Amino acid sequence: MPLAEPSQSFGTDRIVPLTRPSRIARAFMRIVEAAERLNIRHSRVGNPPVYDNAVFPWVAELERRAPLIRAELTQVLRRQSELPSVQDISTDVKTISKDRGWKSFFLVGYGVRSDRNIAACPDTWQAIRQIPGIKTAMFSIFEPGKHLPPHRGPYNGVLRLHMGLIVPEGDIAIRVDREICHWEEGRVLVFDDAYEHEAWNHSDKTRVVLFVDFVKPLKFPARLVNWLILNLSVFTPFIRESAGNHKEWERRFYAKG
Repeated sequence: MPLAEPSQSFGTDRIVPLTRPSRIARAFMRIVEAAERLNIRHSRVGNPPVYDNAVFPWVAELERRAPLIRAELTQVLRRQSELPSVQDISTDVKTISKDRGWKSFFLVGYGVRSDRNIAACPDTWQAIRQIPGIKTAMFSIFEPGKHLPPHRGPYNGVLRLHMGLIVPEGDIAIRVDREICHWEEGRVLVFDDAYEHEAWNHSDKTRVVLFVDFVKPLKFPARLVNWLILNLSVFTPFIRESAGNHKEWERRFYAKG
């Protein structure tokens, strides 16, 4: 008999009060809460905190392309000091990260593409396009000493993928629910960020992973509801603001280049 999966909290539980508490925002959050419960009941891949990679056949091909992705990352990191902190792009992240220790190089975020960044990383873009239902993709860069405190994602309709690209020796790990995982260079880790998780780089060197969110495989009717929510999210103030912040950073970054 399989072990029972741990229970999830929901994105609307213990949520930080919205700075824009409009009727539309409150209604959207109520819909999200109902959808999260539907997603748990209708998942095609179960609801574990951390997945076996065999569940996703395309993982092997992504890992095969890791050297190409790493080569493009090397070029990106030539201007590491100019890359934006994640909270400079997604201001809601300030609830868990306020320093300069978590940087990013976005390719796509919920329908908003960075064409200049994609052009700089064509092999990476070609590799991640093979992931079904990709929503977000970026290089996630932890500077030495960075620690993200316990938190959870805003919605369980997506799963998260990390592929280790630069993983130095030392105390470097991510905890998802009660499971502590260690990144490996060229290896994929798939987990459900709807579970509480925290991550840290307690070493004296930079850690980088390819960070991807993709649509969770669901059965009807959850699949349809999830599609609607993920596509409507593009019009929320959070996504629109993030897109504007990134476009402004991109303008400055490439003007210098």
